[in-house]
Amino acid sequence: MGTADNLAEPVRLRQLLMRGIEALRPHETNAPLAAEVLLAHVLNRSRAALITQGELPIEPALATRYRALVDRRVAGEPIAYLTGQREFWSLPLHVTPAVLIPRPETELLVERALALLPETQATGELRVADLGTGSGAVALALASERPAWRLTATDQSEAALTVARANAARLQLGAIEFLVGDWFAPLAGRRFAAILSNPPYIALGDAALAALRHEPAAALSPGPSGLEALRQLIAQAPAHLEREGWLLLEHGADQADAVAAALVAAGYARVRCHCDLAGRDRVTEGRWLGVHP
Repeated sequence: MGTADNLAEPVRLRQLLMRGIEALRPHETNAPLAAEVLLAHVLNRSRAALITQGELPIEPALATRYRALVDRRVAGEPIAYLTGQREFWSLPLHVTPAVLIPRPETELLVERALALLPETQATGELRVADLGTGSGAVALALASERPAWRLTATDQSEAALTVARANAARLQLGAIEFLVGDWFAPLAGRRFAAILSNPPYIALGDAALAALRHEPAAALSPGPSGLEALRQLIAQAPAHLEREGWLLLEHGADQADAVAAALVAAGYARVRCHCDLAGRDRVTEGRWLGVHP
């Protein structure tokens, strides 16, 4: 989009937007929306303002920045990384290439945790852990709903935790404890009423990884089967669950049977899978009763 334009030519907002739409059309299912989101970000205006201010002259530097973002989007870079923003559980989160972009289906983890833990405990001290927190999305959503809970979030990436801590500070949800380390490594001697995780679960070699190449590989695939991290979490969680505590795991749509079988074999009870809004198997939960198989 950039090289063909005469950067010295005055450009109006509507003209710039239309050029963005045309450049994105072969690459986006909703090119107008993508073009509007990027332009609203560059101009620091609402998408609604773009409609009413179509004749507004755009400074050359801003037009150049917009063209650069459109070109990067055409090359496949996610819009969330281009704008640095992604909404999750109605919370505006900052995201960078250091973290996985939060998906709407992951909100099911939050829904299930709120449903499983008694309302009578909503204002009491209750320990909950979010493993592999990334941007902090799950932990922050829980903190926004249950401010009295004692939340701990771990991640092996210090860069990811930097993003998560900044999100917590900006949203004034500072009661979360963020710890660096692989899965349960930072949690020695601790037990929780619930442990949640959206671990990497895409198998190496899966064609889906090509479309996700801009996101951190370690947050996408754990190994050849895609089940490696899930099985590790299932095996190690009992040492960190209170009696009758819950383990809640997000997984791929074709992994529900394998996850459920692993939970049952490890001695969990009340194992159940839940579907996301698209009707795909997405979250499986199990309750630890303190009895080993």
